[in-house]
Amino acid sequence: MNQSPNDPPSRKQLSLRLRLALWSAALAGGALLGFALLSGWLIYQAKLDSLDARLQSAGPLARSGGPGDRRTFFPGGDRGDVPADPESALARELGLPDDAEVGLLLINRAGEVVYQSPQWPATLNPVTPRPGRFDGDRLRQRSRHLITVRSADGPWRVAVRTTPLGQMAIAANLSALRQEMATLRRIYALTIPGLLLAIGGGAWVLAGQALRPVRQLSQSMSQVTAQGLHQRLPADPDLEFAPLITAFNAMLERLERSFHQASRFSGDAAHELKTPLTILQGELERAIQQVETGSAAQQTLGQLLDQVHQLSSIVRKLLLLSLADAGQMSIQRQPVDFSALVQDQLEDLSLLAPELAVSAEIEPEVVVAGDRDLLRQVVQNLITNAAKYNQPQGWVQVQLQSNPSQAHLTIANATTSLTTTEASRLFDRFYRGKTARDRPTEGLGLGLSLAREIARAHGGDLVLTPSPPDEASFSLYLPTSYS
Repeated sequence: MNQSPNDPPSRKQLSLRLRLALWSAALAGGALLGFALLSGWLIYQAKLDSLDARLQSAGPLARSGGPGDRRTFFPGGDRGDVPADPESALARELGLPDDAEVGLLLINRAGEVVYQSPQWPATLNPVTPRPGRFDGDRLRQRSRHLITVRSADGPWRVAVRTTPLGQMAIAANLSALRQEMATLRRIYALTIPGLLLAIGGGAWVLAGQALRPVRQLSQSMSQVTAQGLHQRLPADPDLEFAPLITAFNAMLERLERSFHQASRFSGDAAHELKTPLTILQGELERAIQQVETGSAAQQTLGQLLDQVHQLSSIVRKLLLLSLADAGQMSIQRQPVDFSALVQDQLEDLSLLAPELAVSAEIEPEVVVAGDRDLLRQVVQNLITNAAKYNQPQGWVQVQLQSNPSQAHLTIANATTSLTTTEASRLFDRFYRGKTARDRPTEGLGLGLSLAREIARAHGGDLVLTPSPPDEASFSLYLPTSYS
């Protein structure tokens, strides 16, 4: 099912700034991980190649028997030619620590073992010729033989060198090399997370700097209201945002022009209708006085006069709304005893709907700053609506309280449950809910919208507050300071 643009998102979306930081850290992490793996492998191979080269060239027993005669070891296989502790000398020649595990195996042409290191692993024997099976031609073909053999104490790198005099095998345990690589991996494991945090933090800061013009643009857009359509966003030095700002300013210009045309039309129409309606009202009142009392003509004229009164009320409301839209509603600010004003309207409610149960908690001497007539119209509209759209034998609750900065009036009443659509459109102009359409109630759907505009013009607000089913509750906020 396709999701409507007005539907809430199915899951919370991460902010663009956070996503940029996470993507930067992820890409950098992948690059660092790849670098660590590749560099670790290359370093290991380089160290292994270096060890192989030293293994192939090492020969602590090699000596020269004379000019042109390089004898690898043992003339005749005398074990006395093997120096004491050859492993230490061999480890130094291989560039390994003295305590490194190295092994040496010497075999003469007869296939006899001349010398075998005590630590020579038994698993390395298959790579060397067995006694009595010495083949000089085959060994000369394998004069440079390197192999890795695994044993119980770790892998060994073995180099087998052959000469016409015999064979020498040198082995080095790769545990030391593996330990060096493990140390390198620990270094990577410690440094890479720190680098990722630094990269992520840097990306967060850079993303914030890059998105700062967007935030400024959003703040400027949020400050544009119907009364501030003349505002324009300043040009941004960043070339990437210049077209967006230009397009937005052009849209504001079109909106301002259209809005002013609509406001002038409604205001001018309402103003022009006032005079003929006033004249028509006066003529009807004069005609009613001239006809016979109780006659059909008087009843007809009375009905026409009621319709003229309704038209006059609509025109007056439209004129106030047009002034509010243009930010030109005239507010004569003065101290108003709001507690007394609400109490007066409640007395009218007892006459308008005596069957309703009315409860009131009115804080005394609540003074607000505003226009008394306009505020009376707001309270009258709210109380009248609470009576018109109430349930039979219903109830109305009124509560007035204040703090040092504002007064809070709450009017709740029993009613049919409001749908989500009805609740969201209650303040729309000329909107009447299903209850108003089903009942023969007066009104055209301008009262609540006008009441909210009057409240906002006073620096307050009128909102529909959340309430239980079968109940409607409105909250009116007005400032108490008039300095």
